Amino acid sequence: MDKTWNNKAWFMVLPVLLLVAFSAVIPLMTVVNYSVQDTFGNNQFFWAGTEWFEEILTSDRFWLSMGRNLIFSATVLVIEIPLGIFIALNMPKKGWGVPVCLVLMALPLLIPWNVVGTIWQVFGRIDIGLLGYSLSSLGFDYNYVNDPFDAWVTVIVMDVWHWTSLVVLLCYAGLVSIPDAYYQAAKIDGASRWAIFRYIQLPKMNRVLLIAVLLRFMDSFMIYTEPFVVTGGGPGNSTTFLSIDLVKIAVGQFDLGPAAAMSIIYFLIVLLLSWIFYTVMTALDADN
Repeated sequence: MDKTWNNKAWFMVLPVLLLVAFSAVIPLMTVVNYSVQDTFGNNQFFWAGTEWFEEILTSDRFWLSMGRNLIFSATVLVIEIPLGIFIALNMPKKGWGVPVCLVLMALPLLIPWNVVGTIWQVFGRIDIGLLGYSLSSLGFDYNYVNDPFDAWVTVIVMDVWHWTSLVVLLCYAGLVSIPDAYYQAAKIDGASRWAIFRYIQLPKMNRVLLIAVLLRFMDSFMIYTEPFVVTGGGPGNSTTFLSIDLVKIAVGQFDLGPAAAMSIIYFLIVLLLSWIFYTVMTALDADN
C-alpha cells in the first residue's frame, strides 16, 4: 500500500525556519559579503576577493590568539570535567540535601556573564577585593592587572567557578538514572568503589559527559565577556583570545573586511573542532 504523507507539519516548522533565517542566516550572509570587499567609507565597497582571509591566516596575531584559546579551553576542560564528576558522585541522592545541593549548583549558572566578570574583577583587586587582599596579606605577590600569570589564573578560576556546576548537574542527572539493582548486584559481588565507578557509573554518564565536553568546549573557545570585563585582554595581550581580538579589529580599528573574514574563520574552526570532539567521543562510546 502507498503511504499518504501529511506535509501539514511543515506549516508548524515554518515559523521556526523563518526565525532562524532572520536571526542567523541573513546576518551571516552580511558578514560573508563584508569579508570579500573593502570600503573607504560612504557605503562605497570594492571587491577584495580572498585578500582578507589571506591576511588573517598569515598573521601571527591571529595564531597567537587562537593558541591562547586552545590552551584556555584545554585547561578548563581538564579541571572542570573531573571536578564535576567528583562533586556529582558525592552529592546526596535522597533526602532534603538533594534540592539544597541542586539550588547551590544552579546559582552560578544564573548569574549573567558580565556580572560574573564584574564580581571577579572586584574580588581579585588587591586594595578592596577579598581574594586579592587576602593573598597579598599572606605574602603572595598577586596582581592580575600587571602579572600575566596571575591574570590567567584569575580567568581560569573564574570560569571553573562559573561553569563547573553545568558539568555537575549533567553528571548528576546521569547518576540518578541508574537503577538501584545495579548497586545491589555490585554489593553482592563485593565490587570495590572504583569498580562500581568504572563499570556502572561511568558508562551511564558517557552520553551526558559527551554533552558536557561539547558544551564546555564550545563555550570556553568562544569566551568573551568574562575575561574582557576582568582583564580587557591584558596585561598586554596575555589574555587576548580570538573573540576579544575580533572585537578589537571590528570595533576598535573598524576594519570591517578583516573582522568579517576572521569571524568566518573563527566560526569554521569552532565547527571543525566540535565535530572532531563529537566524532572521537561517540567512537569511544561505541567501543565501550
